[in-house]
Amino acid sequence: MSMKKLELYVHIPFCEEKCRYCDFLSFRADDSEKKAYVNQLIEEIKAQGQNYGEYLVSSIFIGGGTPTTLSGIWILDIMNAIRENFIVETDAEVSIECNPGTLSKSKIMHIKKAGINRISFGLQSSIEEELKELGRIHTYKDFLQSYQLAREYGFTNINVDLMSGLPNQTIDSYKTTLKRVCALKPEHISAYSLIIEPDTPFFDKYGSEEGSLLLPDENIDREMYALTKNILREHGYERYEISNYAKPGRECRHNIGYWTGVSYLGLGVGASGYVMNRRFHVESDYRKYMSVKMQQDITPLYRDLEELDIKANMEEFMFLGLRLTRGVSRHEFNERFGVDMFEVFDRQIKRNMMLKLMEYNSPNLRLTEKGLDLSNMVMSDFLLD
Repeated sequence: MSMKKLELYVHIPFCEEKCRYCDFLSFRADDSEKKAYVNQLIEEIKAQGQNYGEYLVSSIFIGGGTPTTLSGIWILDIMNAIRENFIVETDAEVSIECNPGTLSKSKIMHIKKAGINRISFGLQSSIEEELKELGRIHTYKDFLQSYQLAREYGFTNINVDLMSGLPNQTIDSYKTTLKRVCALKPEHISAYSLIIEPDTPFFDKYGSEEGSLLLPDENIDREMYALTKNILREHGYERYEISNYAKPGRECRHNIGYWTGVSYLGLGVGASGYVMNRRFHVESDYRKYMSVKMQQDITPLYRDLEELDIKANMEEFMFLGLRLTRGVSRHEFNERFGVDMFEVFDRQIKRNMMLKLMEYNSPNLRLTEKGLDLSNMVMSDFLLD
């Protein structure tokens, strides 16, 4: 009997300093507070492990915050707890987010010993002025040192995060960043456009009438978007999702799981989960999270529990799956829901195919290049009335 597939997301909420654009659950803490959190997180891992004995963990993603603000031994403790309490595939993809400048030889040795096999560096830009404007604590030199350290210790699966549309960023400065990163030959590159989120210093600046935040205009932003596609393609990176590019066979398995409806369990304060048609969030109030007594019945820890009906699952199948350049499978939709997607979404599919935003190449329905450029508009069309 085959086991059900499960992905784990582990949230570490600590940062050395919060970036000006960031709206994630993260904050500064001293070592005693970090250690107390690790202990509580391990208790949660032990409690949850009792509920998922029939699941096989195919990927683990340790995110934040900045997980590498923890000591190497604490990262090792977390991974040991996961392996002791969950059944983890021998070739599972295990990722950790890392801010440049937070790695040391000792820490990366512990990361390697913990069985982590993929590192995701939050570079964002290679231009010092742009990094300062973002509130990043690292320099490009820090990134290069961290990247080379990871290579020296045998990491052969590295992602680099980049951002475009930054304050005072130019076409030339963005092109410089793209070419510098491509020259390093990471296996994976994630390229996002800056979004100004509420309750951030950038929002306060950008949202005021006399906003002093100088952002590239829409035309420059679109040119940067085109540059990303063209330069990464020239360097052998295949676009497999709206914002993600990889060398052949090096796509992020964990994220593909999100977009294709694989169950995932969030561990740690504020983490999200989706298992057995139920969506939920772990308590996001840090003090409340730390005060919970972890036990097998973990529901007191959850907030916003939502049972997804078949209509909601169909919608998610479409607007998450269409993020992938390969699109969604008509056969898989039929197998999962017992009905043809062309019957359920007839109007939406015909309309977007007529507008050349979508194409059908049996058995997959996918966005065209134009459709990927207008993906938000297309995907919103797949919300059923």
